[in-house]
Amino acid sequence: MTDTPDTPATAPAPETPSAPETPAPAEARITVSKNGPYRIEGNFTIVDPEGNAYGLGGRTVISLCRCGLSANKPFCDGTHRHHGFMDDPAARDLPPKAS
Repeated sequence: MTDTPDTPATAPAPETPSAPETPAPAEARITVSKNGPYRIEGNFTIVDPEGNAYGLGGRTVISLCRCGLSANKPFCDGTHRHHGFMDDPAARDLPPKAS
């Protein structure tokens, strides 16, 4: 005696070509430097108020001005060193988001 399935046999579904997997973007990391800029590393885009992306020339590490004195804003040009910018950041929790 031969066992037969309770449902009729069906042909396997035709294979559909799958799109190549896009790797998940690497996480960006922002470091607040002591007496210096914000350092951004990883996969990121910086845009102006209209949404236009800055050309970063393939860089995956940049520094953004924190002192407000850079001649190349929003990027750091090292001016903070000559103008006494002082800030010793320490990580802390923000208050809960207002509802």
